[in-house]
Amino acid sequence: MANTDSLRVRVFSLNCWGIRYVSKHTPQRYDMIGELLSKEEYDIVLLQEVWSEKDYLSLKKKLAFCHPHSHHFKSGVIGSGLAIFSKHRIHDTFLYRYSLNGYPYMVQHGDWFGGKAVGMAVLKLGGLTANVYVTHLHAEYSRDKDSYLPHRVVQAWELQQFVRHTSAAADVVILGGDLNMHPQDLGSRLLMSYTGLRDSYLESAEFDGCEDGMTLIADNPFIGKGSMGPLEKGIRIDYILFKVGEIRVPSCFNQEADVFTPPKAFPSSFFFVSFDSQGSSERDVHCDFMSTTKGSAPDHPFPYSDHEALTAALRVETRQRPSKNQDSAGGKTAELVDIVTEARTEVKVGLHCAERMRYTAARTGAMGLALLFLELAIAAVPWLALGAAQPFPRTSFYLLAALCVAILFTTALLYVFYSAELKSLQGAEDQMRLAVGSLQEELRGFPVAQPHGAQRGALGPEE
Repeated sequence: MANTDSLRVRVFSLNCWGIRYVSKHTPQRYDMIGELLSKEEYDIVLLQEVWSEKDYLSLKKKLAFCHPHSHHFKSGVIGSGLAIFSKHRIHDTFLYRYSLNGYPYMVQHGDWFGGKAVGMAVLKLGGLTANVYVTHLHAEYSRDKDSYLPHRVVQAWELQQFVRHTSAAADVVILGGDLNMHPQDLGSRLLMSYTGLRDSYLESAEFDGCEDGMTLIADNPFIGKGSMGPLEKGIRIDYILFKVGEIRVPSCFNQEADVFTPPKAFPSSFFFVSFDSQGSSERDVHCDFMSTTKGSAPDHPFPYSDHEALTAALRVETRQRPSKNQDSAGGKTAELVDIVTEARTEVKVGLHCAERMRYTAARTGAMGLALLFLELAIAAVPWLALGAAQPFPRTSFYLLAALCVAILFTTALLYVFYSAELKSLQGAEDQMRLAVGSLQEELRGFPVAQPHGAQRGALGPEE
């Protein structure tokens, strides 16, 4: 099939670090961001950490002439911080809030209060339907002792599920945001392997930006010296990902004769169509150019944010692609089994931690309850023994009682929170178990010769 005219889309993504009264130079930086977006001809703008409704409305007013369509995704106590601005009309939006997002008592981190989520917007780009996603995952505060790793893995799992299940009708899929994961981290591999999303930095024909595409650099004045740990120069945790929507050929369609034959089990006026996963796609997406900002903004003493901004120039074209090779597809499926199994193991680690913390909360609550009963027994002494004096000073007695009540209240809240965390982790682990079983079942439909010896053993000995 001959190529048609190409459709070009410029995508911009930035973590704005817009925490009012905490982030430095917030009003000035939003003015700078608005000025940048007004000058550049971006089709789609994906922003994270736009926590304040006032800041969003200010940007919306400034960008009304160049990006007339926008949406601010609301979630959690202070909001999701996610916003999208577009030249093209937004036809529909949807927000999915991640089931796990840190701990409420870790106030210094604040992720729990933010209601981390993924927002989706459906746009029309020319004659194509584009599903555009913007997200922000839980931060990694320690590379060596990352207590939030199970939560972030579950977020990546839910993100790939959300993208897969909502993008079936899309011609083009674009995802941007702060994933807080390195390219080779488990969550990154899980997301891109399962969805087929491609990394703009790796796919770009031309790149202009920070070394290795880093988006959190040590030279940024908003980042504390030494906060990078062993990664002295910086890290790459912000992404623009993309893929083409799959156009699948019905399994009952005779490609050679161009004839569609309904299954005989159903009347001609009513039948189901199953889709062949080996069908060919008529479209493809390329990243012609990608760039990042490089520290301080032009004509300004400081950068736009503590993160570098990303720009990707995507090109969508129509062409005929050959059917997938079964050996290649089998190898990718086997690799995906390994990744999901690794993710499931990490979630199990989180499960054991949550169970231990819930048990600790229950035991502490039981001790507080026992101490309260003891106090009540002591308080009953003057009533049971007429004329006996209270053995403890009244002030100390009341303070101890208040302490017991505080312990009971706090441990009850923690018990409820850890129970909810357990349910979410168990739900994710159950989904991963089903997914592994489904993938292994799919593997049995591919040739036995595969690069994973363990999988060959699972399929039975060769004859």
